[in-house]
Amino acid sequence: MDDDTTPQHGGRALVVGLGIAGIATALRLREIGWDPVIVERAPSRRAGGYFIMLFTTGVASARRLGVLDTIGDRTPSPLVNHEVNRAGRRRPGMSPAGLPGRPRQLLRGDIEQALFAALPSDVEIRYSTVPTRITQDPAAAEVTLHDTSTGASDTERFDLVVGADGMRSAVRELAFGGGYLSPLGYVIGATVLDGPVDGFCQDEGLTLAEPGRSATVFPFRDHPPSLLFSYRTRDLDAEFRRRPIESIRAAFGPRPPGPLLEHLFTRFEQAPERLFDSVNQVKMPSWHHGRVVLIGDAAWCVTLYAGMGASSGIAGAELLGTMLRLHPGDLPAALGAWEARMRPFIATEQDSALFMRKIFTPHDRRERLARAVMLRTPALARAMGKIMGGPDMSNKELDVAAA
Repeated sequence: MDDDTTPQHGGRALVVGLGIAGIATALRLREIGWDPVIVERAPSRRAGGYFIMLFTTGVASARRLGVLDTIGDRTPSPLVNHEVNRAGRRRPGMSPAGLPGRPRQLLRGDIEQALFAALPSDVEIRYSTVPTRITQDPAAAEVTLHDTSTGASDTERFDLVVGADGMRSAVRELAFGGGYLSPLGYVIGATVLDGPVDGFCQDEGLTLAEPGRSATVFPFRDHPPSLLFSYRTRDLDAEFRRRPIESIRAAFGPRPPGPLLEHLFTRFEQAPERLFDSVNQVKMPSWHHGRVVLIGDAAWCVTLYAGMGASSGIAGAELLGTMLRLHPGDLPAALGAWEARMRPFIATEQDSALFMRKIFTPHDRRERLARAVMLRTPALARAMGKIMGGPDMSNKELDVAAA
């Protein structure tokens, strides 16, 4: 990393979104001498989150940002995963520990909390606040911010606007227009369970994979597991005209679910917090325009199938700060250099998601058979690409933000 011991004077930056990418960006901007202001749509910081993996890319940036030890690691040891079917038969399953870089298994909240705790106390955070208008002139970006709790709006000027507000980014819509979401034709439902799955230990994982649908339980060393349903659909709109559990049950029909799958349906339905959403990537010709830049899911959304959302968000934030520091007073050069470094990396990860989707949820019987062959292959991580046409998985071990 370049020498940050004497931070230069930066500018005033608006960071939209208090998730992993947003907090990491604000932390890095303050580190290099900028004055970040964070706005968040929600009335308070989210405390929850579901299963994520932190690969070498994210580990390296988290270490340099000083938060890696606080993030920790919830990977069980030993890590045991089972392939199961509706009849309850168990076979040895695929383990994330076999992936390149041996990623850490975590909850999203582990990373968000570690980054948030590292933020200096004087970084301004405004909750219940959303941008409603962005205009630019040669000197600044002018942003109208609306406080949804009071109804008040105010317009302020910033040297830089960072959209870190997720897959359905308001900043992207305001500054770049619409039309950048690329649906994959899949839906996911996720929750964190309040205890182990019946018949399994807390640190045991399991996957039930059938053509076009799957249910996966991700274990943690010191926390109840996380549950993920993933399935293919030909009519995305129809999935959201029903209750989530009704759509999930329909996706696994018409066969009887059997006791294990029925148990997972019930646990999902009874969970106090659930995620139910379509799976999309964001495809854009450029992630920056003038003084506005997008980062994380707002810019690229590699999807949960790639497993690199958190890692790419942290690394992208760190690298953005590095390029701003290396190009003081020249925002176009800084943003151009940042995107030139990140784009090939993200392109590979978006391709990786299309490949890894076959592992999470085989599209049809052919993909299911290929998946079964892969699970019987000893050199799991390196065999993936050869068996199923995937990209180079070693990209997940790349320290893309290194100086």
